[in-house]
Amino acid sequence: MDKIVINGGKKLEGKVRISGAKNSALPLMAVSLLAPGEYRLREVPLLKDIDTAATLLSQLGVRLERKNHDIIMDSDGLNCFEAPYNLVKTMRASVLVLGPLLARLGKVKVSLPGGCAIGVRPINLHLQGLEALGAKITLQHGYIEAEAKKLKGAKINFDISTVTGTENLLMAASLAEGITILKNAAKEPEVVELANVLNKMGARIRGAGTNTVKIEGVKELKPTDHTIMPDRIEAGTFMIAAAITHGDIMITNCRPVHLDSLITTLKKTGVDIIPENTGIRVKGSKKIKSVNIKTSPYPGFPTDMQAQIMTLMTVADKESLITETVFENRFMHISELRRMGANIRVNGHKALVTGVPWLEGAPLMATDLRASASLILAGLKAEGSTEVSRVYHLDRGYENIENKLSNLGAEIKRITEYT
Repeated sequence: MDKIVINGGKKLEGKVRISGAKNSALPLMAVSLLAPGEYRLREVPLLKDIDTAATLLSQLGVRLERKNHDIIMDSDGLNCFEAPYNLVKTMRASVLVLGPLLARLGKVKVSLPGGCAIGVRPINLHLQGLEALGAKITLQHGYIEAEAKKLKGAKINFDISTVTGTENLLMAASLAEGITILKNAAKEPEVVELANVLNKMGARIRGAGTNTVKIEGVKELKPTDHTIMPDRIEAGTFMIAAAITHGDIMITNCRPVHLDSLITTLKKTGVDIIPENTGIRVKGSKKIKSVNIKTSPYPGFPTDMQAQIMTLMTVADKESLITETVFENRFMHISELRRMGANIRVNGHKALVTGVPWLEGAPLMATDLRASASLILAGLKAEGSTEVSRVYHLDRGYENIENKLSNLGAEIKRITEYT
């Protein structure tokens, strides 16, 4: 099992290129199930979750070929409608095969999903939406089974904003008869990109990125070739790396428009953020000012950046209140930050962070993907050596992060421990 070892206190400087967005690549891989033929995705990040998705598609009969950051998928041989437990348990995004398989094959069997232990994240909204489209759904022995001779358009109102729920319904409704209206749809950039790709394939989707999305079903879709957008969460993590080390980083291959809430927040902390043609330059200040943060669905402050911004606030000048509204178990990194000397008090879904002059290196245990990133950031700031174990969580969402940080001047390395 690997661990990351960091000797902190180094100012990060230089240029870093952001990888393609994992949270966009996964639904776009599932798109290949909607219609036979050859698809090509470019700028696909080299991540464990991508490997899991590729294995799942392979088991369903999709032929895949990987060429560096390109994936070629041919779904002519799709011959299976079951996503098994051994794969789905490791990655919640596996549930994204539910909509497209049902739309194309008329039936699907998917294990109830797993992934990071950051909250219950029920998929009832996915199932209610598919039922509204005419699917008959049963839950038994830990599996979701759905059948529909032909899906039919419907009006669907999500009780809460759900990204994967919106994505599943976008894919399923694209091949349904008639018109589907999604109310309270997720507005994340990854959802917009999925809708754009479906439209390239022949779908008729309007309103993606707003509360209301209209899908006019079509009889068939055709394969496509697409370059995946940059990962806004990876970009945000490197922005905070510049801030917490008082560094100066040029971040390329990113879209500042997707980072508005984070940019606004970081400017309040004293960070200098300069848009440039190829990305953004982030210059940390000598003094980090405390700010209050409340997570919310896009375009609000992203829950996937909450752990990272909390780490920055541990060394800010005063107190900051961080409120988590999206996931109920997303404070698991706090106990590890306290081991480094952070002053954090928790009351329900709120955390009061009182800044301290410095953090101390310590052995740490990662609990989930974004918590892993927050501990890496803490190690970059801390005095002495920090060891972060269970970094397989990190490998689910950050491509070669230790190499990218090393190129910026961090003293960081990965160590493989054999048992």
